[in-house]
Amino acid sequence: MTSDDDAAPVAPTGVDTEKPSAARIYDWFLGGTHNWAVDREFARRLERQWRWVKPGAQHNREFMNRVVRAALEAGIRQFVDLGSGVPTAGNVHEIVREELEPGDEAKVVYVDYEPVAVAHAELILERHEATDWAGIVQADMRRPKDVLRHPETRRLIDFEQPVCLMMMAVLHFAGPHDDPPALVATYRNALAPGSWLGLSHMSFGGQTGPDADGLGWMVEQYRKTSNPVWMRDREEIEPLFGDWPLMEPGLVHLPEWRPTRELRRDEEGARPFAWCGVATHP
Repeated sequence: MTSDDDAAPVAPTGVDTEKPSAARIYDWFLGGTHNWAVDREFARRLERQWRWVKPGAQHNREFMNRVVRAALEAGIRQFVDLGSGVPTAGNVHEIVREELEPGDEAKVVYVDYEPVAVAHAELILERHEATDWAGIVQADMRRPKDVLRHPETRRLIDFEQPVCLMMMAVLHFAGPHDDPPALVATYRNALAPGSWLGLSHMSFGGQTGPDADGLGWMVEQYRKTSNPVWMRDREEIEPLFGDWPLMEPGLVHLPEWRPTRELRRDEEGARPFAWCGVATHP
């Protein structure tokens, strides 16, 4: 039998495996294997206090997958995934490869600032023989110029053509001092007409009671890591799309954006605790 520590991947050079990482914690919630004992211990503590954390992570990943498929159907062939995290099943490039016909080309740029996420992304793209059309940029999404001007971004993305920009469960890591409305506006302003902005954000969703209290406890725990979290309400999230019109069904909870399945009873309680939407550049 293999212990958790024995099952841990080899740590890339320079990666701190003694402190919990948001990217590796999220990887564990999605059933991934690119995490260490310190991440799993932190994640299990979160799950004990807030039972909806795993279903919520899965709902977010499914929303992202639906956005990618919808963008491909609409003819978009360029994708930038900000805060992409550690590679797990259902990555953007995997969905692209599944959906496109042979000979149909697309480009994907992942962006993350954590060395472990970048190291594993490089490895998986090499294994998938996708490095000619997909790449990883090590940069902080809160520094948009570093992302937009990065050589790998410039190699893959033509900003004169539509791009699907995704900010999936990442903006709650941007604090008030980061000025999220201005931050997102900088990215929007770099995109051509016809581009999409897909965004999801954790929220208390107007809820009270034990589940909301558990989420509040989780937020406090994240404040002790290198990735503190800020919750925002619907009224604070909708302006992040600026003057771009929201696509149907608008700003909704994760399972409500063009669903492809019914929720199970044991995951229904996660529904109120995040908002999502997709807007288009007029």
